[in-house]
Amino acid sequence: MDTPTDISAGVTAATALLRRHGAADLGHPGGTLLAHLERVEQRLAGWGARPALRLAGLCHAFYGTDGFAASLLPRERRGELAAVIGAEAEEVVHFYASCDREASYGTLAQPGALFRDRFTGRTSAPAPARLRDFAELTAANELDLAAVNDAIRAEHGGGLLRLFTAWRPLLSQAAYEDAQEILTPHGEERRSDSPAEGVPTGQEPTRHDAGRGDG
Repeated sequence: MDTPTDISAGVTAATALLRRHGAADLGHPGGTLLAHLERVEQRLAGWGARPALRLAGLCHAFYGTDGFAASLLPRERRGELAAVIGAEAEEVVHFYASCDREASYGTLAQPGALFRDRFTGRTSAPAPARLRDFAELTAANELDLAAVNDAIRAEHGGGLLRLFTAWRPLLSQAAYEDAQEILTPHGEERRSDSPAEGVPTGQEPTRHDAGRGDG
């Protein structure tokens, strides 16, 4: 199935699927899982993301992630999600779920970056467009948590800021500016657009720089 042309209808259908699989009742650092997912979709919409990425953001925790073990569907039933949000969006969801963050985060923005699939253990060099989708979705996910949970922002905000500064080449301007706004401690100047600023030479950001993870 192609991505739904009517994004409102697609969001409605995806939300109904999430409810059927218990997302509204599943606890999460951002409230319920469903509340978090809805905010991620809205943040992506505010950044001007295309419909497929917005739907992927809404459904990004369907198969669990390296930071949130609970899943709503087994991967053997990927077709059920694709039937609702389209093949393109479902592929983004699966790619996001498959990330081995410890192995992949540190060099994600470097040329020829290798991505390790935690399901298969294999590494690959994804296309730049796939990496940009992954980074944008990761930013929307983590920034939602930092925005609504003061404890998470206090504990992990610095690491997230280092991560998204290193990922600047992959992020949209809107996502990068949101990261600076949400994660820069009050009283400190926001960083410039330099992708290397804030990351000491020879020190790459790691999975632990991405906070507790949710999803």
